[in-house]
Amino acid sequence: MSELFRRFGRPGGGSILATAALWALLLVVLPQLTMVELSFRPNLPAVARGGPEDVWTLANYTALWTNPLHRTIFWQTIWSSLLVTVLSLLVCYPVAYHLAQEARGDRALLLATALVIPFWVNEILRTFSWFLILSRNGLVNRVLLGLGLIEEPLALGGVGAVMIGMVYAYVLFMIFPLYNALESLDRNQIEAARDLGAPTWRIHWRIVIPHAKPGIAVGCVMTFMLAAGTFAVPQIMQSLPGGTNARWFTQIIYSYFFDGGDWNRGAAYAFALLALCLLFVAAMMRIFRVGLADIAK
Repeated sequence: MSELFRRFGRPGGGSILATAALWALLLVVLPQLTMVELSFRPNLPAVARGGPEDVWTLANYTALWTNPLHRTIFWQTIWSSLLVTVLSLLVCYPVAYHLAQEARGDRALLLATALVIPFWVNEILRTFSWFLILSRNGLVNRVLLGLGLIEEPLALGGVGAVMIGMVYAYVLFMIFPLYNALESLDRNQIEAARDLGAPTWRIHWRIVIPHAKPGIAVGCVMTFMLAAGTFAVPQIMQSLPGGTNARWFTQIIYSYFFDGGDWNRGAAYAFALLALCLLFVAAMMRIFRVGLADIAK
């Protein structure tokens, strides 16, 4: 804050802070408070609002735990989001390490550009491209048929297809926090460990991964939050032949808001999901033993 006032002066710095505070109040705080208030109110007709039936209640929250189907979908969504996070970490860690510690000059620039360019396209279009690749007449089936490995197209839908679509959708949110953390690692430490005869796995386990803990925590948090709150990716990938009928929890929330018109129940379900996501954030910070200051760096 002192840097802001020193750079822009007291009037300029105060104007910037006031604008940011107003933006946060109008576009973040007030809408969230409105949704919180809705989640603790019953869904009533307009004429009944403010009447004796319009009271504070936990019914919208308890409905989640008393509905076996919704409760099952909720935990399946959390488990699937954890799986997406783990798969993203396994896929992105070698890429981020190569970019940060091994790639140099034009090669590093080319690889980074190749990662970023596909994400100039809308998420829905990127997901739909995987739908086309895995469809009955898609690239995978055409190649397998052309090689004579199969006699008829395979139904490639299912949980695996959803995982592929989601890992690809959020891969950059894992790669760049890892890259940012690994880039600051002194390569002399790695060379010293190699000179002392340490195998590659031990170098990563004892030197690289401990140094990358803040990046791993940030990448896991961002990927998990996005995966748990996504709607478009599972909606599209579940439409593949052989796809799973299991719904994502956000699809239920969407149905309450836009199909059923029950904003109260939808808000309660959304905040239940948010609460568990915040617990995940706290767990990641505790597991990797990082604080907000470490993550900010």
